[in-house]
Amino acid sequence: MKKVSVVKNTEVEVKPFMIDDFTQNKETHASMKKVTKKELKVVAENLGLDYSDEDITFSKKLLNAYLAKR
Repeated sequence: MKKVSVVKNTEVEVKPFMIDDFTQNKETHASMKKVTKKELKVVAENLGLDYSDEDITFSKKLLNAYLAKR
């Protein structure tokens, strides 16, 4: 059996229902900055990955398109 607590109506806080409290904020995705070649090169070097300038250019275009779509 579950315990039930009885409270007075003055002890209950009533607030209006705000749907934004239960959904993800879409504005954070729109405000993401674009990725630069320099940032991609630093990430690749930190991971020890081999890359060429063409690889970095393609990755930059792909990531920026993905961020723009979101």
